[in-house]
Amino acid sequence: MYRIAVFASGSGTNAENLIRHFNLEGEGKFAQVALVVCNKSDAFVLTRANNLKVPAVVMKKAGLCMAEERIHPDITEVLRENRIDVILLAGYLLQIPKELIELYPDRIINIHPALLPSYGGKGMYGHKVHQALIADMKKYQEENPNSPKDFYSGITVHLVDEEMDHGKILFQSKFILDPNESVESLEEKIHVQEQADYPRVAEAYLRGL
Repeated sequence: MYRIAVFASGSGTNAENLIRHFNLEGEGKFAQVALVVCNKSDAFVLTRANNLKVPAVVMKKAGLCMAEERIHPDITEVLRENRIDVILLAGYLLQIPKELIELYPDRIINIHPALLPSYGGKGMYGHKVHQALIADMKKYQEENPNSPKDFYSGITVHLVDEEMDHGKILFQSKFILDPNESVESLEEKIHVQEQADYPRVAEAYLRGL
């Protein structure tokens, strides 16, 4: 059985969705979310993990940074003690260090709320992604009022490598933005796609390992 660690930083809706998929709904129990790792002690994802009876740890940024060119031992010890095989990122806001990527080659998966390579990289997370896309759409509409153009958003599930929001793409799903799209309406559409597709894509990838 694959033992999964979910890394999350915030509310944890995607983390809870993954836990329910693998721990409560999965057939055959080929994989299980065995640990939640969070970098914020007040994040609601910790409450979700507790309610679903999944162990959780809070790792401050220092625990995931390099010290003397090596990853801080705390996180590796925690993952080893919990016999973790795979890491799924679910709204985790820190960049994964090179050393951790080397420990889990092709076994760290992330979901991004845009169609990579567009709107990815440093500072592009959560509502900031949606704000940037909508700003570009509105600018185009103002500059080209007689030349309609479709703008797209969606989700990207990808493997994590050393470059932020860059690894091999496993899955993308897209839709056309409404001309009057707001950050709030776009966030809701992305949320629906994340809930529907992330667990399914992660499971398919794990079954293929």
